[in-house]
Amino acid sequence: MEDVFPFSFPVSASLLSLLSILLFLVDVALDVWAIVALYQEGEYVYMGVLIALLLASSILMQVFSWIWYSEPGKEMETSIDKFADKYNLIGPLHVFQLGVFLRCASLVEISICKLVQINSYQEGVAVMLKHDLSILRLFETFSESIPQLVLMITIIMKEQELQLFTGFKIAASLLSVAISVLFYHRDMRELVPEDQNMGWLSSAVFFLWNLFLITPRVVAVALFASVLPCYIAVHFLCLWMLLFLWAWRQKTDFMDTAGGEWLYRATVGVIWYFSWFNVASGNTRVRGILYHVLTGADTVLLLGLWFWRTSVESACRNPLPINPYVLTAALPVIYITGLLLKLLYYWKFHPNCHPFRDEKPQIEFYARAAAVETDSSDAEPDAEPQLTNTGVNKRMRNMANNFY
Repeated sequence: MEDVFPFSFPVSASLLSLLSILLFLVDVALDVWAIVALYQEGEYVYMGVLIALLLASSILMQVFSWIWYSEPGKEMETSIDKFADKYNLIGPLHVFQLGVFLRCASLVEISICKLVQINSYQEGVAVMLKHDLSILRLFETFSESIPQLVLMITIIMKEQELQLFTGFKIAASLLSVAISVLFYHRDMRELVPEDQNMGWLSSAVFFLWNLFLITPRVVAVALFASVLPCYIAVHFLCLWMLLFLWAWRQKTDFMDTAGGEWLYRATVGVIWYFSWFNVASGNTRVRGILYHVLTGADTVLLLGLWFWRTSVESACRNPLPINPYVLTAALPVIYITGLLLKLLYYWKFHPNCHPFRDEKPQIEFYARAAAVETDSSDAEPDAEPQLTNTGVNKRMRNMANNFY
């Protein structure tokens, strides 16, 4: 039957996929460089913390990747996946923290085949693989990149020395975080018709409000950690537990197994510690407002405690690399600016009015995908389609529903 999968994987998407994978490899190389630099400087405690963060994030990504490879009815589509499955290499590759690279290699294979047109893959296979990698990259951003950035700022504030190169590196890291969130959002936009895809203006607004909301949160956590390093762990664990319970209360339905779902909720708690991430359908506006009020209040509290502690110890310490009055005044202003930009985005650029939000068009939309594997003429007209190997899986379906 003719492939009528409603999503497309154009040549531009192939190029962006290759670029994203290249940036992922560069990020791995920079992580190794950071560990070596801390070792050479004799900062063994910070080096140990960084290694622990990298390992925890890597294990988290490998577990999710392995669970998705182990889903019932999972078929290996690319020749790389088929080779790994034939020789039972998928499990060992994940044990040795290489499972994500297997997914990257599969996407590279599809992208190259798309560019040179030497093989034909269903568009849905590429979109599904790209979507899963995008989710893993999002998890890595909030479980590794942002904690690593917090550690970097903490070291600077503890040593009370800010060099120009270090400042540029922090700014580049914050930009990279916002870009990662933007890439995930653009991938979600691929689940809609082409006339609803993100333009440059909407991408810019989305990028800016994420940058302006995440930056104050990251800096406030780092400042608090620089003066009360023992309490930052207590603060994270207490707040993370509340966020984890909130995710459970929203009855998320992302994974196929109960254990996988609990792991996903724990990961959502980590993401929420730094940024909002919608995980369930329903009244998302109320949940978003509640989250930003609580997160804003917590950020102001962390800034206030840092400012108080800095004022108490000012006589015993050298001048800080950044004026504390400037920080305590600028960060709340940046956060409020981010909120205003977010309101602008959802007012003007988010496809809130798309019929995808309605249940009936939703079913019809996925029915088009199901038609790849089943003959729609044999199905009941009002029955919800069974989504098989069309590239639409449970993760994509529920993410799309929550997205709108």
